[in-house]
Amino acid sequence: MIDALIIGGGPAGLMAAEVLSAAGHSVVIADSMPTVGRKFLMAGKSGLNLTKAEAKPKFNAAYGGAEEHLTPMLSAFGPDDVVSWAEGLGQDVFTGSTGRIFPKQMKASPLLRAWLARLIGQGVTVNTRWRWTGWDGDAATFETPNGPENITAKTKILAMGGASWKRLGSDGRWAEHLADDVAPFQPANMGFSCDWSAHMTQHFGAAVKGTKLTAGNTTSRGEFIISSKGIEGGGVYTVSSAVRDGAPLVLDLLPDMSVDAIAAKLDGPKGKQSTANLLRKALKLDPVKRAFLNELGRGLEVPLAEKIKALPFPALTPRPIDEAISTAGGVRFDALTNDLMLKSRDGVYCAGEMLDWEAPTGGYLITGCLATGRWAGQAATRRLQTS
Repeated sequence: MIDALIIGGGPAGLMAAEVLSAAGHSVVIADSMPTVGRKFLMAGKSGLNLTKAEAKPKFNAAYGGAEEHLTPMLSAFGPDDVVSWAEGLGQDVFTGSTGRIFPKQMKASPLLRAWLARLIGQGVTVNTRWRWTGWDGDAATFETPNGPENITAKTKILAMGGASWKRLGSDGRWAEHLADDVAPFQPANMGFSCDWSAHMTQHFGAAVKGTKLTAGNTTSRGEFIISSKGIEGGGVYTVSSAVRDGAPLVLDLLPDMSVDAIAAKLDGPKGKQSTANLLRKALKLDPVKRAFLNELGRGLEVPLAEKIKALPFPALTPRPIDEAISTAGGVRFDALTNDLMLKSRDGVYCAGEMLDWEAPTGGYLITGCLATGRWAGQAATRRLQTS
């Protein structure tokens, strides 16, 4: 019998393996994909955002309703600790202008290679193409390339991710085996579908910059993209949970100007200028912003200056969950002890995105996975040392 079985080879599972193997315990990782860390690698394709340089209260608040549960874990392993961990794997980092922290190489692959080398050096065994199929008494059961297999371990950690990006292994199928402990999945950090009129076609793929999105009490000054499907990108992801939960989305085309300042520009000498030229010359609205004004402002019976400051989107539909960056829902915190052990199954811990928490992009997702993986790994280590 091995000491620890970890199901899932993403950041949370690998961090749990690191803690347990460093303490001298025998560890086996089982992952359903041909290689581990596939979503981690995909996240790093455009630059691996590990964490964010931000004061702890503000950083922790980004986790919304899960803040109270995650604060102890984030306090034990927060942004500074993520930086030290990455540097310990030989990956120097830098902090961008918005506080986001990246490896200097920008990619995830060098970090993952160094991490796996350390884990293997600590005796960790990695089994790939092993899909968890539930329990047979105390043993975990798997479908493998060689047929069904069972593993019995003194302690187990589940770190199988959420329910988005099926092609990378996060399909949420594990939930059927933990049904009584799981909140329904919902998309998080996702785009929204819009039924555009024909005149928007020419702007598909365009980046929308220098605007502000507001949904309920959440605002975003980030850039977003117009697509044939609707809107997506970092600026939208920041407000996505509020929109998903029913808050109307409002677009401010000139967030650094007041309504009165805009009205004064519009009321200046017009000569023979058309409204379109006035918007372009007096207010410097680019073609994309003017297109939004036309698209969202039709039928809105308010002065033009007020339209520019508060363009309401129609009712928006979240894009499918498999297109989402991450998911809400998963194993509920009330189904877990403070050590992240399932109350329904002694000695089985949960970590990472399969927990019922969500956070915006910007380093929060990876930090949360690392912190919960470490927390579960430490709890499992204590259990092994006292058993």
